[in-house]
Amino acid sequence: MNILLVEADYKNKYPPLGLMKISAYHKSIGDDVVLVKGKNVELKDKKWDRIYITTLFTFYWKKTIDVIKYYYNSVEEPKNIFVGGIMATLLYDDLQLEEDIRGITIMKGLLDEPNMLGSEEIPVDLITPDYDIIDTDKNKYLDYEYEVKNAYITSATKGCIRKCEFCAVRTLEPKYCQFVDIKKQVKKINELYGEKRNLMLLDNNILASPSLEKIVDDLVELGFGRGNKSYEKQSGKRRLKQTRYVDFNQGTDARLLTESTILQLARLEIKPLRIAFDHADDENVRIYKEAQWLAAKNGFKNLSNYVLFNFHDTPKELYDRLRINIELNNSFIKEELSTGIWSFPMKYMPFTGDNRKDRKYIGEHWNAKLLRGVQCILNATHGVVGPKEAFFNHAFGNTYNEFEELIYMPELYITKRSSSVEKIEEWKKIYRSLNTDEMYQFINLIKNNIFPIVEIENEKVRYLYKCYLK
Repeated sequence: MNILLVEADYKNKYPPLGLMKISAYHKSIGDDVVLVKGKNVELKDKKWDRIYITTLFTFYWKKTIDVIKYYYNSVEEPKNIFVGGIMATLLYDDLQLEEDIRGITIMKGLLDEPNMLGSEEIPVDLITPDYDIIDTDKNKYLDYEYEVKNAYITSATKGCIRKCEFCAVRTLEPKYCQFVDIKKQVKKINELYGEKRNLMLLDNNILASPSLEKIVDDLVELGFGRGNKSYEKQSGKRRLKQTRYVDFNQGTDARLLTESTILQLARLEIKPLRIAFDHADDENVRIYKEAQWLAAKNGFKNLSNYVLFNFHDTPKELYDRLRINIELNNSFIKEELSTGIWSFPMKYMPFTGDNRKDRKYIGEHWNAKLLRGVQCILNATHGVVGPKEAFFNHAFGNTYNEFEELIYMPELYITKRSSSVEKIEEWKKIYRSLNTDEMYQFINLIKNNIFPIVEIENEKVRYLYKCYLK
């Protein structure tokens, strides 16, 4: 058969692992397989025996529906278009009801049983992925370079023991599997596609596994132990020995970072060690700080964390968590620990409810202008909050009041501060002079991040509001 694999043209760092496994299955039975990113006229005009379209986040609904429609007539019958992945699982019923793509085959959940695509004896989810299809030198139709290429992309566990309200893993991988044989996976990848340098683990909660020590033993045996130089690269006539790194991409659970588990992780060359920081209550802050100190004292140099916001939190709680990381970095310096924490604020987007198909959701303690202000700062910092206090104070403010003031500013004042110094100072002066009633009126005018021409009697509010007009 002629098989087309499609990923919509959203930006993503990691290649579509599901499609890579489907490709390996079809090639194993003699089928011809092509992978494309987005829309391609030449491929659209061909007739395919099957088209597989993967899906990612629910807020990519429009892009995904567009690409399904684009290839809808590229098969003899709509049922020969198979749509699966994250969005297909979470919004299965919505896809079934979409008028313009009626008749397609929607695959919910994992391909974790035999014979789900045809005659495969083992589940597709357990098949070694096809790395050749993401190689732009070997695939003339792929003009998209995935950031993660020279790495084994896999997992040592499946699912998660937690049932966090904001997380979809409980639906996507409902059963927790405590051990997946990585040694077997890596050996097969090496045989088929050559040795990779790094290891990208997509586990949702690896620290919950009773088999953690066995997993670490296997990774050390595979050459990912701390201090290793086990990857050889040809450079001219020289063979260079390089360090191989492990990246627990989904983040580790701070509640499970203990003296015992950190000693296991410390046996590996992990870069970075990611730790989630989702809540700002006293207990979670205490647990998070203890986890970061455990990591720093056990020799981890590169620490990272995901900071969830726009959920049930307030803007102040976001600022306070970012400030905690700065304080931790300063403490590490005082203790002469060469450890740094890089934070990645992650805006919560629901996968149920009215806002599941776009990025317009606004948390109960947020408004559109506050969220846009935070995004403007993150755009300038490339989404990263670094460990240096001086930079943090400049980007986010010395105090929460300064932070709130910053994210309420006009966008150009946030992103072009050096070229708008006088205007910003005048804006700040008047903003800080507003009384309670004036502040209430002003925030109500700008909170939706929409700025129509309106009549404003108050002189100070009128001046501030004009700064937002193009």
